[in-house]
Amino acid sequence: MTTSPVSVALTTSFADTLPELALAWQAEEAPDPTLLTLNEPLAAELGLDPDQLRTPEGVAFLLGRSVPSGARPVAQAYAGHQFGGYSPRLGDGRALLLGELTDTEGRLRDLHLKGSGRTPFARGGDGLAAVGPMLREYVVSEAMHALGIPTTRSLAVVATGRDVRRETLLPGAVLTRVAASHLRVGTFQYARGLDDLDLLRRLSDAAIQRHHPSARDAEHPPRALYEAVVAAQAQLVAKWMLVGFVHGVMNTDNMTISGETIDYGPCAFMEAYDPACVHSSIDEGGRYAYGNQPAAAEWNLARLAEAMLPLLHEDQEIAISMAVESLGTFRPLYVEALLSGMRRKIGLPRAPTAPRALRWSRSCWG
Repeated sequence: MTTSPVSVALTTSFADTLPELALAWQAEEAPDPTLLTLNEPLAAELGLDPDQLRTPEGVAFLLGRSVPSGARPVAQAYAGHQFGGYSPRLGDGRALLLGELTDTEGRLRDLHLKGSGRTPFARGGDGLAAVGPMLREYVVSEAMHALGIPTTRSLAVVATGRDVRRETLLPGAVLTRVAASHLRVGTFQYARGLDDLDLLRRLSDAAIQRHHPSARDAEHPPRALYEAVVAAQAQLVAKWMLVGFVHGVMNTDNMTISGETIDYGPCAFMEAYDPACVHSSIDEGGRYAYGNQPAAAEWNLARLAEAMLPLLHEDQEIAISMAVESLGTFRPLYVEALLSGMRRKIGLPRAPTAPRALRWSRSCWG
């Protein structure tokens, strides 16, 4: 890895604040890199020079092979429930956080690679990605952004010149993406699994500072953080439902603390309304079908509450009671966001009466 001539200041706040969750690593070399697409408006928003990024040095930066002085790429550790089954150690198996940068509006944002090679979290995978899926994530994430739906963004896709073996040999690529952060429900699950209360507190403080600063001044900051995440996810899933978006893999490691959509794998937009619509070949039971997404989000948020219990109260029974009460805000918030969005779409000025809204809310959960 060499020092990058690209003019950008990357910080290492995640690795510095939460070293237990950061494994220093570097991207694999690309034998014949070719820039396939560059999101020039996003580059400008990040304070990056698009012309510079198109140079060989810029492409090396987008691949993680040439980083600014002082940067420290890391693979992030997290756990997660995958289709309901808990894995205590997942992490970035084929991804790296290059660092954080401050955009032109003063917001701190992650610069992150996908398909950059195996890490110790790879769990037997090759750590690589194919051109097709990376271009797909680029297109879908930017479409979501254009629709006004909170999402990670795609900065560039670079072909590596290396073949990737899947069912057949496919051309390889690396996606460079941008996020408010990559803190997930699974990040809290991992910290809780270590039984390290200090780490859990620092993680909570970092999430408050990064995403929900108003929680800092609340009477109970960790609970305020949890309720802010519940509200953000209620708004997000309602927006998915309003455009017929099916995420496909709503595992807890794919639910962000920021409320952004992340990890566009087997996702799609429905062409016709179908609550049973599934877009994952491995989701045989329809766990993450379109119509199940609100309930899946609520289930994930319950897992976040479990991870945060020691921060809510030292008495577990009291902590559980607090968590249940806070999680109870999800359904009314979701229904309010969905009905409000529907009214905007069809031009209805008034909300339905409370009893009708309540009956409709119950129908969302069977």
